Amino acid sequence: MVDLQDALAYFNTDKHQWYGWINLEDGQVYSNLKLNDDTAVMPTEEEVNAKIAELQWEQNRRNAYGSIADQLDMMYWDNVNGTTTWKDHIAQVKSDNPKPV
Repeated sequence: MVDLQDALAYFNTDKHQWYGWINLEDGQVYSNLKLNDDTAVMPTEEEVNAKIAELQWEQNRRNAYGSIADQLDMMYWDNVNGTTTWKDHIAQVKSDNPKPV
């Protein structure tokens, strides 16, 4: 599962520890986010949510594709048997996990 910190790593990449939390007891949620660096730019909540959705999509696809070894095995047996197992698998993964707009 992708979380807020995963997404925040993609913002202000030239800054070290650019963000922190207003109150640690309130948890790691966007409304509790503060800038630790005056030169950093606070991303909007919408930008952060879009990045979370993009990262989650990538993770879902990566998990669904399976290992490279398994995919190579599918390709080998498709070549030997004249089947389309690998192509069908990839098409299903893409269909089940459409790219966000």
